[in-house]
Amino acid sequence: MKIYIKLALLGALFATGVAVAGDFKVGVVDTERVLRESAPAIKAEKKIEKEFSGRDQDIKKIIKQTKDLQVLLEKEASGLSEADHRNKERELSALNVNLQRMQREFREDLSLRKNEELAVVLERANKAIQSIAEAEKYDLILQEAVYRNPKIDITDKVIKNLALDKPDSK
Repeated sequence: MKIYIKLALLGALFATGVAVAGDFKVGVVDTERVLRESAPAIKAEKKIEKEFSGRDQDIKKIIKQTKDLQVLLEKEASGLSEADHRNKERELSALNVNLQRMQREFREDLSLRKNEELAVVLERANKAIQSIAEAEKYDLILQEAVYRNPKIDITDKVIKNLALDKPDSK
């Protein structure tokens, strides 16, 4: 008799849980897509490209100098004196060391700036998601999912919201 009562209570609880779950509104956002396609993300990418274009050009110039010196050493190896050849090899070695240092620093600085800018975009995206959730009465919005049904994917809404949203003035 106790087993039947427990089963009946369990069934009632389960039925109530299913009824509550039916009113549960869920949304999913593809964060990577927001960070790739939203207006603030595109603007941040262009800002970073502009900021780093000078250094990129400097690196390209040193790469060209290194290649030219390498070609000179290969073509005129027999025509150069031993001292000139050693000097050119030292110069080439110094250029290579400098180039590697510049490229490493460039990658590190670029990565740091991208992370800074993406953090700002992500913060704005989170505010947009919260705004959408409150306006449309979502109970839960997930930002990462292995699978998302297009019916609950609100990524386009977030991207549109970010396009309309103006950044905070600093």
